[in-house]
Amino acid sequence: MLEPQQLVVLLLRLAVAASLASLLSRFSAFQRMLMREERTMVQRVKLALSCSAAYGAGVATRVFTHKYEAVDLGLEGSLVAGMVGGYVTGLLSGVLISLPAMFRGEFMSMPLFAGVGVLGGLLRDIAPEKEDIWRFSPIFGLNPARLRQRQSQLRVLFQLFCLFTIIFAELLRYSVARWFPTTVFSLERLWGETNLGVGIAICASTVFAVMLPLKIWNNTRNEKKLEAQQLRLNEARLAALTSQINPHFLFNTLNSVSSLIRTNPDQARSVVYRLSSILRRLLRKTDNLTPLREELAFIDNYMNIEMVRFGEKLRFVKEIDPETLDRMVPSMMLQPIIENSIRHGLSSKVEGGMIRVRSSLADGKLQVVVEDDGVGIPEARLANLFEQGIGVSNVNERLKVLFGQDYRMWIDSKPGEGTRTGIEIPDVQVGEELTTAG
Repeated sequence: MLEPQQLVVLLLRLAVAASLASLLSRFSAFQRMLMREERTMVQRVKLALSCSAAYGAGVATRVFTHKYEAVDLGLEGSLVAGMVGGYVTGLLSGVLISLPAMFRGEFMSMPLFAGVGVLGGLLRDIAPEKEDIWRFSPIFGLNPARLRQRQSQLRVLFQLFCLFTIIFAELLRYSVARWFPTTVFSLERLWGETNLGVGIAICASTVFAVMLPLKIWNNTRNEKKLEAQQLRLNEARLAALTSQINPHFLFNTLNSVSSLIRTNPDQARSVVYRLSSILRRLLRKTDNLTPLREELAFIDNYMNIEMVRFGEKLRFVKEIDPETLDRMVPSMMLQPIIENSIRHGLSSKVEGGMIRVRSSLADGKLQVVVEDDGVGIPEARLANLFEQGIGVSNVNERLKVLFGQDYRMWIDSKPGEGTRTGIEIPDVQVGEELTTAG
């Protein structure tokens, strides 16, 4: 039976293993190393230095304080480094981790840890798949249906081999400590004569001290993979939403051109010329964000096309704060809103009307407002406007992808008086990068 003090030490070893793994996983450089399955020699050395710094510190703490035996996980750290990084990482980690023990005269620590690190590299090499290293667990289910598959059989055999290898490494340490007393640290030597139960408990703690870092680091890898997948998904959604807008805009503009060709060919020619300028800009522009200055220049070209069509009935006013011109906004953010104002707010109004665009900065936010004095939107339709049509719902969806919850879009309208659409987004200046939200 285990004594209470022995049980506490074994449990503390597991807590230390989890703590060291969690500490390393907080560093972005270490996270990037975990994401790679194939590494250059420099990357293997960097991975070894990272593992050695954490596990070597534990060995040094035990050596120089002559207590805190639970923090010495040199053997486990060498094995884990080899399993994650391969032979070079395991060998170098074993050598570096053992240095504090060597200073104390535990001269068998270096060959033992280096050999165990190489043994970890062997486990990595014989794994059926590289991901099987991260799946290691001493507790695994045996599904009879899956065991009929060759790949599942190989994975079970590999899990068993990993388990026996870790136990072998612990038994090897025990043997070396017994044959060469004082040349290597082991709990069995520290506790004196131990029975079979204590030996099994020590082996079990070693197995779990190897498994815990692998599980913690695999969770970190999975989180980074999910973030990358979400980023790619957001980019794909943005691309799809942008492609929705451009054909919609082109379709309406070409309809205007077709009507002008019969009634006023010169004006039709002018519209085609301005449309070609817009198309060149759309074909060149691939970024999700653009300076407000460029977005307004695009709107000027668009409004010139619409004003050719509507004549003096359509008026366009800009009230732009000069400080906002270099702030970043989503590409094609204003055009769908202005197009809705023209189509649904002003086109049915005999006397025409005016569209006003205003921009301002306040409390670290950029606010852009589009107003018209058109016929307005009925209250029943206003309630679910974000779910209807291409323009407004498209802009709202793109804002959601880009900024998550850190944006605001609203529409106020009164029948017979007009509509006001406002957008409030984070203040992003030219040159700053924005990571799409999840």
